Amino acid sequence: MEQFVVSARKYRPQTFKDVVGQQAITNTLLNAIESNHLASALLFTGPRGVGKTTCARILARKINQPGYDDPFEDFAFNVFELDAASNNSVDDIRNLIDQVRIPPQTGQYKVYIIDEVHMLSSAAFNAFLKTLEEPPKHAIFILATTEKHKIIPTILSRCQIFDFKRITVKDAKEHLAEVAKSQGVEFEDDALHIIAQKADGAMRDALSIFDRVVSYCGNKLTRQAVTENLNVLDYETYITVTNLILENKIPELLLAYNEILSKGFDGHHFIAGLASHFRDLLVAKNPATLSLLEMGEAAQQLYGHQSKIASQDFLLKGIDIANDCDLKYKVSQNQRLLVELALMQLASITFDGEKKKSEFIIPPTYYRNNSYSITEAGSQKTEAVSIKTVEVQKIAITPQKSEEIVEKAEELPSPISHLPSSVTPNTIEGQPKVSALSLASIRAKKEMAENLKSTVKEVVHLASEPFTETEMLEQWLKYAQRMEDKGFRIVASLLTINDPILEGTTIVHELPNESSKIDFEKERPELLGYLRGKLHNHDITINVIVNETLVVKKAFTNQDKFNRLAEINPNIELLKKLFDLDV
Repeated sequence: MEQFVVSARKYRPQTFKDVVGQQAITNTLLNAIESNHLASALLFTGPRGVGKTTCARILARKINQPGYDDPFEDFAFNVFELDAASNNSVDDIRNLIDQVRIPPQTGQYKVYIIDEVHMLSSAAFNAFLKTLEEPPKHAIFILATTEKHKIIPTILSRCQIFDFKRITVKDAKEHLAEVAKSQGVEFEDDALHIIAQKADGAMRDALSIFDRVVSYCGNKLTRQAVTENLNVLDYETYITVTNLILENKIPELLLAYNEILSKGFDGHHFIAGLASHFRDLLVAKNPATLSLLEMGEAAQQLYGHQSKIASQDFLLKGIDIANDCDLKYKVSQNQRLLVELALMQLASITFDGEKKKSEFIIPPTYYRNNSYSITEAGSQKTEAVSIKTVEVQKIAITPQKSEEIVEKAEELPSPISHLPSSVTPNTIEGQPKVSALSLASIRAKKEMAENLKSTVKEVVHLASEPFTETEMLEQWLKYAQRMEDKGFRIVASLLTINDPILEGTTIVHELPNESSKIDFEKERPELLGYLRGKLHNHDITINVIVNETLVVKKAFTNQDKFNRLAEINPNIELLKKLFDLDV
């Protein structure tokens, strides 16, 4: 059985012309060799798998070729490779320096390729400085690294730096096509495109993935087989999901996402890909930017068709929602719910159903025979507008809502002004029939508005039931416990730091310093509304006093807690004795 050689080694470039996607660097090196302007120390930096070590080997062979007739001579005795990841000590560099002094036996130059040079220790870097700056005429150093920022500046200043870029999807796909043809493998254009995208700019990774996929599906590469083997979400998935979003089909959308998760895909990867899909649709809208879509012709046609359906406003909002979900994904406690909520929000962007009701405002009210009627415009879905009149009696409105109701009543416009033009004052029972354009009509509107304000104020009867200090303390502690349960421990501690005192309807609460008072003031409105509602008294107010000599009362043991409860309600002590209870 013949030994298999992976494509990354089998198709490793032997000349600068074979190097994929680094034409600027290869041309520079060729010109430097021809014009004899090659530096004695070169630094090749860039991502993994883009050709740094390959270019170093080609360069090492190329500079020794002039004067030799054999083009296949590799000058292996003139090329020395050192892996700095495992040979990073000072002694290793000293051994290298000793070898540098010896001239080559064949060819003109000895080339030293130091891979992963950023792994050298600081002492090794310092030992290497002098030799790197003034090497012998026959020595050339080529340093290769993926992390240039880890190399000390004194080394960088002595090197000619070449930044290798990522291989574009287009270049990687074209090279994969040549490899597939040389191996007799039939392929779909989209299949190679997916492999090139998955490689993320690394040609070596692209060839490794290519070998893996060929082993899976034989001599015929299809898009479906590649997506199954690589377990990637292809563009068809996102096009289907986007169609469901545009059609506002939320149940089908959630089922589609569930199917994606059941196949083993990560929700974070899905939502990030959806944001990229919306970006691609934006790009596809304009023929001038269509070249930015790195995909096959069939995929470009699908994107072009869907970009016509999706509006630019929808795509911009969609990118914003998807990107927001992407940012929150890692810190979310319920990641699936987060993505599902984002999908529902996306499906609601173009929803054309009933519009949300505006903020509730008390409708126009008319005083009639010591009772109050609420008159409001009916549905406007038909041309005829009906007027509905509902009789209500005087009611007591909860204290925390009463202030808001009165304030809104003060701002109310004319009760007729918001009605359709077909509804005029003469349509209301008991009112004089006047022309809508007459002065009498204008006076009638003003009178009705005045009646509305006075009537709403008369309807609101603020509760003011009496209560005891014990009842107040019970509700105060219940609110503190509720804050504790919600996790607002600072608020709970401020409430229980001392027992408040009741003076009439004013609750006096002492705090030890100004900072605690500021924190308490933030919670005051909600606390005040809670107490007014529970104690049925709208006259309640809270007065906060700063007392720096205040001794904080804290209940540490169960007995301490029982004593505090007994102070608030003496019946607890009686209950304990009656049933012979333990604390």
